[in-house]
Amino acid sequence: MAEEKIYFDEGNVKVTNARFLTYGKMHSMANVTSVAKYVIKPKRTGPIVLGIIGLICFAFKWWLAVLLLVGAIAWWMTQKNKYLVSLASASGSEEALTSADEAFIDRVVSALNEAIAERG
Repeated sequence: MAEEKIYFDEGNVKVTNARFLTYGKMHSMANVTSVAKYVIKPKRTGPIVLGIIGLICFAFKWWLAVLLLVGAIAWWMTQKNKYLVSLASASGSEEALTSADEAFIDRVVSALNEAIAERG
């Protein structure tokens, strides 16, 4: 039997020619036909509504309006995109890994693609 070749091993995520391990869950690379990266954008409704309420408050209490606007801006700024690795196989697609670190997800996707390409 051939030895397992490691393409990526960082933290709790490992990609080999036989397996893709993500935080305790194992995916068999034999079944994977393709890999995709998706971006999940945060919902911005909350900060927008808070900002509108803050603007309306300028008619009544300016200090409350400023406080609400600062809160809306802080809320908006702390929301980050999430990145998702999706594995496709003959039985469908599966969300395998999610992270806010795009560079990390890019490295995982690259390793997965390399493992698939070398498998043939």
